[in-house]
Amino acid sequence: MQVTDLRVFIPSKDFALSKAFYQQWGFEVGFESDELCELIHSECSFFLQNFYHAGLAENLMMQLVVGDIEQVANQLGSMDLANFAARTASITELPHGKVLHLWGPAGELWHITEFHS
Repeated sequence: MQVTDLRVFIPSKDFALSKAFYQQWGFEVGFESDELCELIHSECSFFLQNFYHAGLAENLMMQLVVGDIEQVANQLGSMDLANFAARTASITELPHGKVLHLWGPAGELWHITEFHS
């Protein structure tokens, strides 16, 4: 098996609000329809669905690996997260690196990670 990509489908309570949140965070829309859009940043992308199920959204976790977690924390800190029903926790130091938790507009949890070099 040769795997060339892996993408997650993230649900949204409010499709337009979630799309605006991810765009303000720095993702660009690749393609979109009324039910789905692709959000892209650098070489990474995911799908945002115009679909919501609380059990799925509130248990969905993704890891986003970054080179500078402080830069991401500052960027998120400059956004009005409450306007998007999103929130973060403080950066946590773990044995493998630093982690910043971000809960997105539908309750999806991002583990933003900067690994130790």
